[in-house]
Amino acid sequence: MALTDPLGDLLTRIRNGQRARKDSVVSPASKLRARVLDVLQREGYIRGYSEEALGEHPGLRIELKYFEGEPAIKHVARVSKPGRRVYSGSKELPVVRNGLGITIVSTPRGVLSDTEARAQNVGGEVLAEVF
Repeated sequence: MALTDPLGDLLTRIRNGQRARKDSVVSPASKLRARVLDVLQREGYIRGYSEEALGEHPGLRIELKYFEGEPAIKHVARVSKPGRRVYSGSKELPVVRNGLGITIVSTPRGVLSDTEARAQNVGGEVLAEVF
């Protein structure tokens, strides 16, 4: 079965894994998923990820992060969906929880967090919000 929203699938796997208190979750690999995981790792929401073989296809093992027994990610939501794409300029990027969370943005300079995109003065497609 083909996935219509691979990034939404990745975020759901992370959310479900943390609710089940798993140490790690596995997801099929793609460049976009890896770039989103890079942002989550830089911002401190996951411990890291590594490439792994899932049968004959490549996969990503995502190491989840907990703080005092609670998941580091309290909320993760897809903003731009296949049926409704959401774009934002660098000045209009949404602020999540008064700056306590991040917005993940796909820009011409790569996948960045909202603070990185503002610093580079670049906008793009708003992929997800995390806090």
